Amino acid sequence: MNPLSLVVKVLRLTPQFPRMLKNIKLAKDIAPDSYQSIGKIIEHNAQHYGTTTALKFEDESYTYSEFNQTVNKYANYLLQKGIKNGETVIAYIENRPELLFLITACAKIGAVISLINPNQKGKVLTHSMELAKSNHFFIGEELVSFFEEVKHSLSGSLSHKYYWVSDQQKTDCPQNYTTLKTDLEHITTENPITTQNIKSHQVYAYVFTSGTTGLPKASRQTHRKWLSTYYWFGKVNMNLGSKDVMYVPLPFYHTNALIVGWPTALAAPCTMVMRRKFSVTHFWEDVKKYHVTAFIYIGELCRYLLNAPETSLDKNHSIKKIMGNGLRPDIWHQFKERFNIKNIFEFYGAADGNVGFTNTFNFDCTIGWSPQNFKIIKYDVENDMPIKDANGFLIPVKKGETGLLISEISDKSVFDGYVNNKKNEDKILRHVFKTGDIWFNSGDLLQDIGYRHARFIDRIGDTFRWKGENVATAEVESIVGNLKCVEICAAYGVQIPNNDGRAGMVTLVRRTGAHFDIDTTAAHLFKTLPKYAVPIFIRIKDAIDFTHTHKIKKFELKKEGFNCDDTIYVLLPKNSTYVQMDKKLLKEINTGTFIFRWKTVVIWVSINALSWG
Repeated sequence: MNPLSLVVKVLRLTPQFPRMLKNIKLAKDIAPDSYQSIGKIIEHNAQHYGTTTALKFEDESYTYSEFNQTVNKYANYLLQKGIKNGETVIAYIENRPELLFLITACAKIGAVISLINPNQKGKVLTHSMELAKSNHFFIGEELVSFFEEVKHSLSGSLSHKYYWVSDQQKTDCPQNYTTLKTDLEHITTENPITTQNIKSHQVYAYVFTSGTTGLPKASRQTHRKWLSTYYWFGKVNMNLGSKDVMYVPLPFYHTNALIVGWPTALAAPCTMVMRRKFSVTHFWEDVKKYHVTAFIYIGELCRYLLNAPETSLDKNHSIKKIMGNGLRPDIWHQFKERFNIKNIFEFYGAADGNVGFTNTFNFDCTIGWSPQNFKIIKYDVENDMPIKDANGFLIPVKKGETGLLISEISDKSVFDGYVNNKKNEDKILRHVFKTGDIWFNSGDLLQDIGYRHARFIDRIGDTFRWKGENVATAEVESIVGNLKCVEICAAYGVQIPNNDGRAGMVTLVRRTGAHFDIDTTAAHLFKTLPKYAVPIFIRIKDAIDFTHTHKIKKFELKKEGFNCDDTIYVLLPKNSTYVQMDKKLLKEINTGTFIFRWKTVVIWVSINALSWG
């Protein structure tokens, strides 16, 4: 990083320092036992900015006063149903206002909402719903059919209560469900007294993140973490005004929307536009329709927009600032220039983490800086382990070097962990630089570029990112391994030119005497895996090598990728079947001809580990 450019940018921000320092202090001074909460922010905005539009969704619109009153109906209804402080409710609903009403209502009464990814189904859906035990299930009309497939496999189902959250009312309320909309009609809109008793350390939501164990883990989200981002992103960095419009086309079952986009709008306070599903086709039309001045992104979203045909709306908009994560260096400048966006607040964090970076000074191609205590340490990628010095302690990298990001766990930087406490130790490093210290293992490789700034490089280990989701290879391997024709398999991520993240690839060894059919395999994968986890490449190999500890040697497989002489099948964009790779197709893929996106122009975009934490 150029020291002179840093000085120039610091001088430009000097007039803003009093405001920034004030809000940094407010964020840092949130005591765990203080009576600060999401509900109090909502009620404050309703009282002081009641006529300002808080939320727009399609043709719906809610002022801050109307939003609070609607949330109160939900909160008082939950209380009427006997849901107590600390109790969990499950929400399996697509991105729409009802989901946000439920999230806020739970925050007001001290309940914990378990936010189930609507892309999950079958075994994965059952696992996620079983992680956080609950007797109350709020199921969206649009997802009832998937829930019905697993409902009776859930433990304690005889005591479960099911609430039907109507959507476009194309179907009737199923038998044994309560129609939520009807029940809410006569519920009071008064603020529940419970809001005054909520403390900042309390958990208000479970957000699911994939791990190396294969199935999703439920990370605890506290009021304190949400309030920290309210100040950090909303007050310190973005600093939007009441006339701004914040566009959030990302899902609220992940943290980018939940604890970055939404709090940023509330901090202004300004209007937030919520979208059910991200759409390349309608993105700039929405920006014009709602007079959007800021939006939140993930890297894939930016690449989709850049790959779309140019239109007159590309620069004919009122966007002043954008915030998000995963905007890759190879398209950063092109994106800024094409869409005439001058301020990019790139950030880094994780749903389960305790550290975050933000590009406060608006440098190019960086995740910015962090005020928290972090280190980037030397890491042996091939052997998947940190490098230690002669005394057994870890070694910080030098400026310009890449290593593993870790962050100190302390009273100021709490690691809230997972619902399953056994998973917490997997993310904790002990005796790192001295005996007794405790640090959080991010699982991410960052480059130290100086002045407490960093650049994101990649994930470590088996988990890789694809289409905004973390794909756990153990989950994919368990599904592929269930095929009778498969003897053994290995899943991992590989890079495809002109595409972000790592595409899923599976190498498998056929069972002796068994017939392998690619169409049967494809049908099995589409039925049992989320879309983002379906492998793009399937490689057939005679044998897979193991280490002396009986672990599959994935390093060489990753290194070879799809550039090998074995039989390889590839799932091309917009296809639902695999085709066998030949030299012509291989050349086209290696020259970046194909952009691997979903089958339609309307795309679900979701965030897991690349979220503020």
